[in-house]
Amino acid sequence: MLTGALLATSAAADDSYGAALAEFQKASETQKFFDSAYGYAVFPTVGKGGIGIGAAYGKGRVYRGGVYTGNSTLTQLSIGFQLGGQAYSEIIFFKDAKSYNDFTSGSFEFGAQASAVAINVGANAQAGTTGNSVGAGQHGGNQSATAAYINGMAVFTAAKGGLMFEAALAGQSFTYEQR
Repeated sequence: MLTGALLATSAAADDSYGAALAEFQKASETQKFFDSAYGYAVFPTVGKGGIGIGAAYGKGRVYRGGVYTGNSTLTQLSIGFQLGGQAYSEIIFFKDAKSYNDFTSGSFEFGAQASAVAINVGANAQAGTTGNSVGAGQHGGNQSATAAYINGMAVFTAAKGGLMFEAALAGQSFTYEQR
């Protein structure tokens, strides 16, 4: 009985990763990255909330050449004017082995120049030490947005729901554990 429950839980987790990847693959903005990236990390649901002090957390999987290689966690702490909560999906593409290795070194943090493209609303969002803000909107939209690799990584987000107002400093940190 317990084995069946564990398998059901595992299948649900697999479904969330597959669903998030399918949504990102539908977006025209990510096509060139899926076609040419060395690897990627996908976080199906990142939950974020705050009143003055905010935090975000999500579990993800890392892939190299389309093969699942390990697990990652995303954490974020922010201080500043902020109120609300939201959920979003995030994908990070690695241009080459160096950027993949940097991310999978065990502990990684985005620098101040990192940014994400919110593909569902077509607006830029910051993910780094200068702040983090992701627009709310309908998941899976087809509005236009552009992105480029910065230090070998390109980041996209897709809002799943919620509303958050903030003017805060934040940084995303990641851990990696090989499968």
